[in-house]
Amino acid sequence: MEDKGKVEQYYTPPPKLGKWEGFRIFLWNSETGQFLGRTGASWAKILLFYVIFYGVLCGFFGAMLTVFYQTLDHKAPKWQMEASLIGNNPGLGFRPMPPDSNVESTLIWYKASNKGNYEHWTSAIDEFLTQYQPPKPGSTGTAAQTQAEHRVHCDYGKPAPPGKSCNVDLQKFSPCTGEKAYMYPDYQPCIFLKLNKIFGWLPQFYNDTENLPDNMPNDLKNRIKTAKMRSPEELQTIWVSCEGENPADIENIGPIQYKPRSGFPGYFFPYANSPGYLSPLVAVWFESPKRNVLINIECKAWARNIIHDRVERRGSVHFELMVD
Repeated sequence: MEDKGKVEQYYTPPPKLGKWEGFRIFLWNSETGQFLGRTGASWAKILLFYVIFYGVLCGFFGAMLTVFYQTLDHKAPKWQMEASLIGNNPGLGFRPMPPDSNVESTLIWYKASNKGNYEHWTSAIDEFLTQYQPPKPGSTGTAAQTQAEHRVHCDYGKPAPPGKSCNVDLQKFSPCTGEKAYMYPDYQPCIFLKLNKIFGWLPQFYNDTENLPDNMPNDLKNRIKTAKMRSPEELQTIWVSCEGENPADIENIGPIQYKPRSGFPGYFFPYANSPGYLSPLVAVWFESPKRNVLINIECKAWARNIIHDRVERRGSVHFELMVD
């Protein structure tokens, strides 16, 4: 027998709505007071949750950065010498470099009779030497002027005092200067060499001219002995040698001069991130390389604690020179 007191209820499906009508109700449902599927109270709760969540997250991240920066010294790297990634054996670099489109190349090739051709190389040197240029008159207060104020004249036996850096006088590089286009139009190009900076690294000089390495070029040995006779203090130098890699290259490379000295003066070391610091430079002046011939050249920096490794490019650098 049926329970007459029981009321039967039937589920009424929602009315079918068109796409536009359904989207309109999703944006704003006047019956439930919902906007984008949520009521105002629901939106307020979820927004408050995310504000608190991201606020705590940003605060935690900021606190960790603060703790991290407390462990850093802005004037010295945390990991130095053998503990660092670059180690304690400096590399040697050269300028000008080939264009970025041919970044793996080490070939310096130009036509001396074509100004538009060799200007690429001289402009690259100009850009590289910009930081070495003295500040222009009237540039008071600029970054270049501020850096220049921390530089002093240095010499053997006269290093820079604490907080100062040694100046690099580009006029002493003559004829490898911008006024002469670094001798590129004269078929006598100048290539600039620099050592990679390693914080705190001190070179061990060849002070004893009687115990020079067997693999050191004889020309360099003679230059070192001449420097000792002229002034023993000049032995405080990281010497530089450049020579052809193969017998044919040695024959074609021609005479070489080094400007302003035959190496990097020792008073530039160690690198301590002093204000205004400039890496020392050596300009290698190729006086008469054979024209229209590719010449393979290897340059080395010489100190007792510089190890030469051609594969890993430690203590030496390789490039090719071709003058048409």
